[in-house]
Amino acid sequence: MKRILFEGLALLACITCLSVSVYAQADANTKAVSSTVKDPTPAVAITATTSPIDLARAALTAQGGDKYKSLKSMVLRGSVDLYAPNSTQSIPGGFVWVIAGDKVRLEIDARPAVSFKQIYDGQRSYSSLPGVEVPPASKFGLPVLAKFDQTGYTVTALPDKKKQRAFRISDADGNVTDFYIDSTTGRVMTFLIPYGGYTFGTENKKFKEVDGVLIPVSFTQRLEMPQGAFFAEYTVKDVKLNNPIGDDVFTIPN
Repeated sequence: MKRILFEGLALLACITCLSVSVYAQADANTKAVSSTVKDPTPAVAITATTSPIDLARAALTAQGGDKYKSLKSMVLRGSVDLYAPNSTQSIPGGFVWVIAGDKVRLEIDARPAVSFKQIYDGQRSYSSLPGVEVPPASKFGLPVLAKFDQTGYTVTALPDKKKQRAFRISDADGNVTDFYIDSTTGRVMTFLIPYGGYTFGTENKKFKEVDGVLIPVSFTQRLEMPQGAFFAEYTVKDVKLNNPIGDDVFTIPN
């Protein structure tokens, strides 16, 4: 069971990094969820005839628009509950994500059951579980919203799901992310990513706005494995934006 848990955690960690990756340059400014968060407000009106590219534009606007695109770094800390396939008993732990552009460092500590580290330095990846491939943080998930209108990207329609409008963003290499957004606010409620023979799902439960950027502070991730579904439930308790971060944070261990 422990081996299954490690494998599922490592694969989910790949996609978790894509839930919050950020870009570009901005002035340093650090805020914490507990003291500076405001409730998000609706972004754009969406109708049944809104085109896929306008849905992507609405989703980016809801995420924070230019403020999201110009983020320099993000640090998230909080708690996580891990569920192995076919298990109703969670394994509680804590997590830290450090993100700067395409660089990502994720640590999950749920000792004695699980202790896990994953790093992507912008070119190479490292996992404390050997043999786990980390997808480039800029090619999947929320980060592609910042580039949907750039050359090489296409936005196409998907069947809607209940009250959520849907669209797909694809790049020139065939990498895709499927987005499902709230038809009232434009917020991304769910996104699905096929990668490495798996389909990774992220469902956002609760958001907070920090300095004009929408942060998912409660979200669930699901990975279907031959042994069953692996779940991870995350609660973000602290957010720091645009803090200077040294390259040594993303150094790959020898």
